[in-house]
Amino acid sequence: MKLDIRKVLPKNPSEFSGYRAVRILLAIYMFVIVVRSCIHFFASDGGANSIAGIDISVAGGDNIIAIFHQWGAMQLLLVLLLYVLFFKYPGLTPLIALTLVIEPIFRLISGKIMPVTAEGTPPGESLNGASFYVLAVLFIVSLIEKAPRKKS
Repeated sequence: MKLDIRKVLPKNPSEFSGYRAVRILLAIYMFVIVVRSCIHFFASDGGANSIAGIDISVAGGDNIIAIFHQWGAMQLLLVLLLYVLFFKYPGLTPLIALTLVIEPIFRLISGKIMPVTAEGTPPGESLNGASFYVLAVLFIVSLIEKAPRKKS
């Protein structure tokens, strides 16, 4: 088993020589991001209260909702861009996995800088750790060169 970090920025981005399961799992994970983004973008409260449990009846509640809608719009834009790269340039699979690994780390850091006050633990916060570990494994596996098939 050989890890090749150069696969993050491959010379030929049109080919992915790793395990197909990595691409399938990343595609499913990105679909979950599309769903999450659409909820933030289209839900009447942006998911701020209905999902995250944030009190929006306070002064500035409309601003909280607006920020959640904008957050959903940006998430949707970024995941759609990742899908374009994913399908157009399969060789960028490790870079896409690395990008997705970094996201829960950034959310953890931002939550430490300014914790969210909510009625319960927002789903994104409670799933950060699991997301990180799953995505880290996918990233590492995406760097493994798959052995060529033996001809009989």
